[in-house]
Amino acid sequence: MKWRDATNKEMDSIQKNKTWEPVDLPSGHKPIGVKWIFKTKYDEKGNVDKYKARLVVKGYKQKYGIDYQDVFAPVIRFETVRLVLALAAQFGWPLHQMDVKSTFLNGTLKE
Repeated sequence: MKWRDATNKEMDSIQKNKTWEPVDLPSGHKPIGVKWIFKTKYDEKGNVDKYKARLVVKGYKQKYGIDYQDVFAPVIRFETVRLVLALAAQFGWPLHQMDVKSTFLNGTLKE
């Protein structure tokens, strides 16, 4: 039941954010599959905090020029995080942590 609730939340988020939309598959092409990723999150005492489910596309099956032209993957390097934390500690800057449920950028793609 907990995992079903987690998958329902993920599907609701996908629909709310209009992350994906159904389209007709061009003839001669195979669809790119998806898979569910399940993760149990724990609180600072080691107790189960929540169950998270993410539906992800099997990007390794995509082919450049057929399934996509450009890659949009804004990520931060661990070194950058470490630098910002060091600067915050040195200068006494306040830090805040937050958990973002869905960070899809909704970029418009032609593919």
